Amino acid sequence: MKFRFDKKYLYWGITAFLVIAASILFYYVLFHRSSLYSGISTLVSISMPIIDGFVLAYLMTPILNKIEKRLIKPLYIKAKVPLTPKNKRRMRGLSILVTIVLILIVLYEFFGLIIPEVVRSIQSIIFQFPIYVNNLSNWAMGLMKNNPDLEEVVNSLIDQYSSKILDYVNSNVLPNIQGLLKTLSSSVIGVLKAMWNFVIGFIISIYVLGSKEKFAGQAKKIVYAVFDRKPGNEVVANFRFIHSTFIGFIGGKIVDSIIIGVICFICTTIIGTPYAILVSVIIGVTNVIPFFGPWIGGIPSALLVLMVDPMHALYFVILIMIIQQFDGNILGPKILGDSTGLSGFWVIFAITIFGGLFGVLGMVVGVPIFAVFYAGVKASVNRNLAKKNLPTELGPYMTVGQIDESMGFTEYVPPVKKKKKKVESSSNEVSDSESK
Repeated sequence: MKFRFDKKYLYWGITAFLVIAASILFYYVLFHRSSLYSGISTLVSISMPIIDGFVLAYLMTPILNKIEKRLIKPLYIKAKVPLTPKNKRRMRGLSILVTIVLILIVLYEFFGLIIPEVVRSIQSIIFQFPIYVNNLSNWAMGLMKNNPDLEEVVNSLIDQYSSKILDYVNSNVLPNIQGLLKTLSSSVIGVLKAMWNFVIGFIISIYVLGSKEKFAGQAKKIVYAVFDRKPGNEVVANFRFIHSTFIGFIGGKIVDSIIIGVICFICTTIIGTPYAILVSVIIGVTNVIPFFGPWIGGIPSALLVLMVDPMHALYFVILIMIIQQFDGNILGPKILGDSTGLSGFWVIFAITIFGGLFGVLGMVVGVPIFAVFYAGVKASVNRNLAKKNLPTELGPYMTVGQIDESMGFTEYVPPVKKKKKKVESSSNEVSDSESK
């Protein structure tokens, strides 16, 4: 008797195995989260140079593409060099070399101009810190002397909280100084390790740039091997959308922040703000964070200026508010356009959630990540509405009460209150009694 293999038993076996494996994984995640997170963090730490390499290659790809298409390739065509595979590899290598040299020159000039001024500003702050504290104290004392009510409130607050602050310092801060020193030393070691990973990642990024088409082709090959043609095309199109959203937002935000930093430096230099370069660098760097970035950079900068000159601090705050209004209403939309498609509420939502989960990095990349998720949900909803022959625009649904069988939209009408009828009936009873 010949044995016939039935595929349905194979499918049942695979399904049962996947269900059991998913149950075990769910149990492990539910009751052994700490060890799972520890394993994931260890894996991420080991893979950090490779991650850095791919991130650097991804950020350098637009520059490489423009240099190759607009500079190197026209030179090859003008020199009538045949574009054989060997010459294409040489062209790519030359493009990578020009890209890296260009980026290093820009970074060297930028940091060579900025870092010495920032270091001098920090040294000046450290050496003159007692003077600044004295100036601030004298200004506060003069302000309270001219406002007796304010002086009374401040003195009461000092009397109320000074003992609590001293108790907190004696009970929590002083006993944990050794732990703070350990944390500081581990932070220094972490910074050095991150710099080493960055160097290794930079070397890896060169190899990734040299074979980026190969990596993209391998990824597409896997997609079409796993999915059918139509779903595979959708996956590839979705990844193209993700790429355009990320590179458009991050690249545009970097350019926008550089322009804001330059504008801030010019304006602070004109009005004579202390430490103009330092505060402009802080404003420009923190402006990369959407929505909250201006406040994150503006508050410590204003406090720094306040210690030197309180009136200049007021001018600086007004200047930053004007610059950020210009950025939010004119410059930002001009550079970024509608690259995310998110309203203000969803931008705040994405920054809050991703910032709480991943810190500063989450605040930077949270908006484009959530924009991709938002676009996916929107596309799925519109696809299902189109299958049901319903409109995909938002307008008709804002006032809809119900949809009838002929797909007609009935506008919502609030129910009429019945109190008015009671009043009318009571007035009729009064008139009847009067007639009697």
